[in-house]
Amino acid sequence: MVGAPPQGEDGKPAAASSPNPQDKTVAPAHPHPAAAGEGGHVRAGKWGLILGAIGVVFGDIGTSPLYAMREALRHSRSGGTEELAVLGTVSLVFWALLLVVTVKYVVFLMRADNKGEGGTLALMALAQHALGKRSALVFFLGVCGAAMFYGDGVLTPAVSVLSAVEGLGAAPGVSASVTPFIVPIAAGILIALFMVQSRGTASMARAFGPITAVWFLVMAGLGLYHIFDDPSILRALSPHYGALFLIDNGVLGFILLGSVFLAVTGAEALYTDMGHFGKAPIRAGWLWFVLPCLMLTYLGQGALVLSDPAARLNPFWAMIPEIIYWPVLILATLATIIASQAVITGAFSLTQQAVQLGLLPRMNILQTSESQAGQIFVPSVNTMLLIGVLVLLVLFPTSSQLAGAYGVSVTGAMLVDSLLAFFIVRRLWKWSLPLSVLAVTPFLVIDIAFFSSNLLKVPQGAWAPLVIGAGIVLLMWTWTRGTQILTAKTRKDSLPLADLIEMLRARPPHRAPGTAIFLTSDPDVAPVALMHNLKHNKVLHEKNVILTVRTTDRPRVAEADRIRIEPISDDFKKLVISYGFMEQPNLPKALGICRKQGLKFDIMSTSFFLGRRSVVASAAQGMPMWQDRLFIFLMRNATNPTDFFHIPPGRVVELGAQVAV
Repeated sequence: MVGAPPQGEDGKPAAASSPNPQDKTVAPAHPHPAAAGEGGHVRAGKWGLILGAIGVVFGDIGTSPLYAMREALRHSRSGGTEELAVLGTVSLVFWALLLVVTVKYVVFLMRADNKGEGGTLALMALAQHALGKRSALVFFLGVCGAAMFYGDGVLTPAVSVLSAVEGLGAAPGVSASVTPFIVPIAAGILIALFMVQSRGTASMARAFGPITAVWFLVMAGLGLYHIFDDPSILRALSPHYGALFLIDNGVLGFILLGSVFLAVTGAEALYTDMGHFGKAPIRAGWLWFVLPCLMLTYLGQGALVLSDPAARLNPFWAMIPEIIYWPVLILATLATIIASQAVITGAFSLTQQAVQLGLLPRMNILQTSESQAGQIFVPSVNTMLLIGVLVLLVLFPTSSQLAGAYGVSVTGAMLVDSLLAFFIVRRLWKWSLPLSVLAVTPFLVIDIAFFSSNLLKVPQGAWAPLVIGAGIVLLMWTWTRGTQILTAKTRKDSLPLADLIEMLRARPPHRAPGTAIFLTSDPDVAPVALMHNLKHNKVLHEKNVILTVRTTDRPRVAEADRIRIEPISDDFKKLVISYGFMEQPNLPKALGICRKQGLKFDIMSTSFFLGRRSVVASAAQGMPMWQDRLFIFLMRNATNPTDFFHIPPGRVVELGAQVAV
């Protein structure tokens, strides 16, 4: 088990055990990517998957043309009035799309899948598995990458929707008096979007693909139309214009990279959503549809600015003929809502993975669709994202100000992906060290350049995602460290299970009919609940099961590998139930599988014993006092293990103990 702690007696993750690559309980089956739908459970045809990928995977990068070109030109030395500034910007955008999105993600990183799944935490788990041990460095990188994604989850809805609503300012028939209402309108749209999350988005998701596809076609059509304003813009496809532009701007050219990077925000979604649609549909959608549409859009904006320098102030909206302005404005708003929805859903999925991997406390995770396993809703995360988005709208009331804050979280997440990829290339793919370095270094150079450039925007707002990311890292570090201390202390104060069984043989207690299941994070020591039951009730059930729930370093576990039963004595059995980090534990359903292995349960005549720890802060040991208090706060607000594991509430007995950390 790598990077995925087992669940404790009170349902809290404990320290991970040493990895065993040969352990068959972590060798799950995964549906073929080509047949995977949302959450890997919905089958669809090839074209349906491509259309779905266009709606979900490319929604974020598809809204970048609204502001990327404008911001890059605005930050150039000439403000976008010189020909080299326009040619250089379009050239840098083209090569960023080619190198970062196409080469790094579509060609390279999508090969590093974890049983068909992608994303920072999936990559972290795969790297841990490849190393054959729990690496503190890999773990820290995974935590940082996840924290950066949450920052992206707050910024993307704010900047995307606001950039679309700002189109009202240039709409025909609308006076300048509408400007003060732009932020409230954007806030209203976002509040409505977050409020509908609890109802599920399966019905809306069916329209995502077609709407986004129309959006890309409209952008491509507008771009193609305006390329003829100055066909010489095609020169920008040569990389030397980008190089000349950076050299001409000197130090400012380095800062410019942060604005150019806005064109590739959303690229990480290609990798993160790989398990939902499969590699082939995402690659086909990008290479044959999305990339050509984006390039036509940027070329058209560049040609328009070359022919009319005044258009540089807002080149996207300047491209739109007055007769179709309102339909395009509505379509752009819908596209930004879809892009925001994709990021929100991604945050829910990431939270589920983080909880399963022991990075965050248990949370209430609701299934919003009976047929689509990936359709989940996390109320606490939804609320925090909404609060974060509204705060950002107040702090940064224009998309230009938000764009200054946007790049850091995305470039940080991309940098983490590149660093983790090195462990995959070196240890899993067995490439030689020189070849591994040669393969990863170009991506690291690009990522570090973009990340460093965006860090220069800290005074302009890049501090916001850094603060959000630091807060998430602190929470994950506190929870992980606290559970490790708690597990170590529990083990130190506990009696080995084998010793307890020998003691019970020598002095048999009173026997109660039925079966008792004791949840524990360490099956080798006597569960606290068992010890309290013997001490205070002085009884032992006829059948006793020591149950441990483990999270593997794979996305899903095959039903055949879900259960492992080990008889200890006539009275005791060890039961290990394994789940993938993208699965939701359901103990009654898993216990039903035990029948096939000769262990039968009547769920309504079985008692579940949970150890409830009451933790108190201690200045003399463990973490600093402030961190102890934070850990205690997280424990108290964690979801009840009865609900988390779907145990019938009437069958649960909780026995508590006080522990100092």
